Amino acid sequence: MLDNEIKQQLQSLFANLKSGYLLDATVPETHESRDEFIDFLNDVAATSGNIECRINDGTYLAFSLLKDGKFTGIRFRGIPNGHEFTSLILAILNSDGQGKNIPDEALINRVKALKGKINLTTYVSLTCTNCPDIVQSLNLMALFNDNITHEMVDGALYQDEANALNIQAVPSVFADGQLLHVGRSNFGELLEKLHTQYGSEIQASQTEIKSYDVIVVGSGPAGTSAAIYSARKGLKVAVIAERVGGQVNDTVGIENLISVPYITGSQLAAQLKTHAQAYSVDLLEHRRVEKITDEDNKKIVWVATGERYTASSIIIATGANWRKLNVPGESEHIGRGVAFCPHCDGPFYKGKRVAVVGGGNSGIEAAIDLSGICSKVTVLEFADQLRADTVLQDNAKSRDNIEIIVSAQTTEVIGDGEKVTGIRVKDRKTDTESVIELDGIFVQIGLMANSGVFKDIVTTNRAGEIEIDNHGRTSKQGIYAAGDVTNIPYKQIIISMGEGAKVALSAFEDRIRGV
Repeated sequence: MLDNEIKQQLQSLFANLKSGYLLDATVPETHESRDEFIDFLNDVAATSGNIECRINDGTYLAFSLLKDGKFTGIRFRGIPNGHEFTSLILAILNSDGQGKNIPDEALINRVKALKGKINLTTYVSLTCTNCPDIVQSLNLMALFNDNITHEMVDGALYQDEANALNIQAVPSVFADGQLLHVGRSNFGELLEKLHTQYGSEIQASQTEIKSYDVIVVGSGPAGTSAAIYSARKGLKVAVIAERVGGQVNDTVGIENLISVPYITGSQLAAQLKTHAQAYSVDLLEHRRVEKITDEDNKKIVWVATGERYTASSIIIATGANWRKLNVPGESEHIGRGVAFCPHCDGPFYKGKRVAVVGGGNSGIEAAIDLSGICSKVTVLEFADQLRADTVLQDNAKSRDNIEIIVSAQTTEVIGDGEKVTGIRVKDRKTDTESVIELDGIFVQIGLMANSGVFKDIVTTNRAGEIEIDNHGRTSKQGIYAAGDVTNIPYKQIIISMGEGAKVALSAFEDRIRGV
């Protein structure tokens, strides 16, 4: 099942395994994917003398990962190929103490401190680009805490089960049978939710306050650039971020980063991390900043995990995130008919009717993608005309199952709490309202600045962007900002990189002048 090139890559990756691993599988004799499943596991096992495979008859097509005869807490129900193939490889490497995705000691200790026995299940689509982040994060937690188990379930393979749970978006995470999370996430956010639900042995008062010269909040193009320029000045620098790369991770292809003709978002994010780690930068990933306070000219950064960090200079580079409709019914149906990623959640609406709200490039691209899956796609654009590039508009208009409505204001998401059944739309020219019956809504109305937690300490404009001067200084002395979170006029990767460098130089200049 695996081609020779992949097998050779696996042989290289598994060459230094120290422990013995068993893929302990069960599969019904009559399962239509039995042969494919067995061939897949045997191919993986054949790439290392430290990996074995055992096939047993059973009710489910599934396998557990055992290390030196002991269950690691990791189980796969399905064939983890597609995007989840990496999750299997990392599960083995992480069990062996290898892999660049292993979090720092402070986060590991917080996982170990979770109370009680926790059984986690994640329903995925093998075509979902967000699912592996969830699966890999929860697999790590199972490795660090013997009281945690995690099972990946291929929703397409166990469709009846997914339907019974009313799963309409992936990834969907259940903790002891209760829905814990839906959609994109990261290690830190999931850890927060588990701490809230199950409690922790660690108290906030036990957390040590660490000091730095400069703390950069965010590690996208602007944040990474600011950290590198600050570190090159010989300063003690920390980067606090939910995930390295930020929104860059969600960009499929980048063709306008000068001198780099083409690069994927995930590749650029990995290179940003590698470049930052080439300097003495403390990269504190998987952490969400809750607030910044100012005490005796020292800025304190408060993190949701309970940690606190202090520095004389703070650089905010938290970027932007998907903008929501903010209409009645939307929040109640996120993950249950309201979605933001057509690539991840589109397959759940095969043969169904959906709407795409937004007529820019991202909205029309989403409509084109969904038209190959859904029976009908209705594009709702607030303005009097579409804003997408002409070539995209022509493509969309050439498709029989795409309907385009302009001057359309979404006023309500209609549903029963379990699933979306329609969307209420007002014609902005006549003020008349109508309800479009449908099964799903994909929101594609752009980005909004991730500035909410900083509004009490720096000035933001009406759009929520942090206001800065020409040097990246905010309204609060000692706090700077760069990139898409600010009021700079153009939101581009290359501009954010330059803004990050500029603000780091401004902060250093203020420092040597004693400001």
